[in-house]
Amino acid sequence: MSKDNEALKATFKSKDTEEWLDIVFTRRVGYVIARAANSVDMHPNTITIISIFLGVLAGFCWWHEGIGWALLGVIMLMSANFLDSADGQLARMSGKKTLWGRILDGFAGDVWFASIYIFMLIRLTFAPMPWGDGQIWGIWIWVLEFFAALVSHPRQAALADYYRNVYLLFHGDNSELNDSRELAAQQKQTLWKDRWFWKIWLFVYQIYTSGQERQTPSFQRFRAALKSRYDGADQQELGHGAGVASKSCSAEVIPPEIAQEFCRRTYHLLKWTNISTFNTRAIFLYFSMLIGHPWIYLVFEITVMNVIWLGMRRSHEKICRDMLENLK
Repeated sequence: MSKDNEALKATFKSKDTEEWLDIVFTRRVGYVIARAANSVDMHPNTITIISIFLGVLAGFCWWHEGIGWALLGVIMLMSANFLDSADGQLARMSGKKTLWGRILDGFAGDVWFASIYIFMLIRLTFAPMPWGDGQIWGIWIWVLEFFAALVSHPRQAALADYYRNVYLLFHGDNSELNDSRELAAQQKQTLWKDRWFWKIWLFVYQIYTSGQERQTPSFQRFRAALKSRYDGADQQELGHGAGVASKSCSAEVIPPEIAQEFCRRTYHLLKWTNISTFNTRAIFLYFSMLIGHPWIYLVFEITVMNVIWLGMRRSHEKICRDMLENLK
């Protein structure tokens, strides 16, 4: 049992950034799937593509009313999430980690929720409001959907993903933090005639990463100051190993004392990044669908989730400003 637990933990990005529900449930199911897929030499991207279809099916199920369709949609989205966990675990287990897989994995979640929001919009546009003498939702559901699906959800999820990878960068664990300028340069160097599809994907991902960077101006200044001061420094002098964060795409090197201080001060924000990703959002989505009132999820997205996003962003940016000031 101990060996199995160690093998399971080896498929985590980092225990610090894993949500409690994922550790006790989702990652365990994902690990079983990943082991089975690894035994037949299945590629992680194949699992990701299957998860996309299941997530789209969840949206289709919730287009229909009735508890049976609602339950089926819950099963579809939970299955998609298990596979989403399994693809990353399989990538770490098999060593098949690629930027393409990273982009595809993020794209999968976007497709799930795009399907859910679209089918929810179709379902509610001509449906009666739960108050108001049979008045239909009409334009009001379009307003709710606009603020939930296009304004709120994307920036919340993008920032949470970015903060997790920032923490992992400083912690020295499996960070997938990218730089939009490096992605733009890679995209420019990729020839249309050789890899046209990859060139388009890089362009889209570079836009996504730029959006994350625009949300974090204080961190960008802090990161730039660290690069200016320490990039190219001798890693032996800085104490290469535990507490020194590095990443292959930019060879960033951070002194242990700065890395440890940053992780100590931002650790409490990880619980908010977890809330801003999938599980909390999914639980409220399941609840609203099962009771037959999808609009409740949209209101939750616009109100509660935006309050969390704002508080998380303000706190993280303040920490970065303080640490930048101490660096000077």
